[in-house]
Amino acid sequence: MQDYNSYKNIVFFDGVCGLCNHFIDFLITNKTSDLYFSPLQGNSAKATLDKEYLAMDTIVLKTEKRIYTKSTAALRILSSLGGFWKLSLVFLIVPAFIRNFVYNVIAANRYKWFGKRESCRTPNDQERSRFLD
Repeated sequence: MQDYNSYKNIVFFDGVCGLCNHFIDFLITNKTSDLYFSPLQGNSAKATLDKEYLAMDTIVLKTEKRIYTKSTAALRILSSLGGFWKLSLVFLIVPAFIRNFVYNVIAANRYKWFGKRESCRTPNDQERSRFLD
């Protein structure tokens, strides 16, 4: 069994969500460093995360020290792109209950607005090293 804890920054996402997959595509296109990816439906998520984090209504960022969910995870992931994207951390001053209200509205409607795939995203050959499963 693979030790997924050796990966410093893992983004767990809903593998069948159109919005989530577009976000992962955006991250792969704009970041070449230490983000790894796994669908919440995958074995690495089940082996790494507690059941409370496996809900399909959130994105999860697992770092060496913490686990972030919902809007906090999204903002921290964006800031990891560096440059202009570091400014996204300024939104952390907005209370989490407000940020997560907006996040929850989008999450509740994401399949209707952005579609749902029949199966989880399959990485291409160039992306395969960044995906845990």
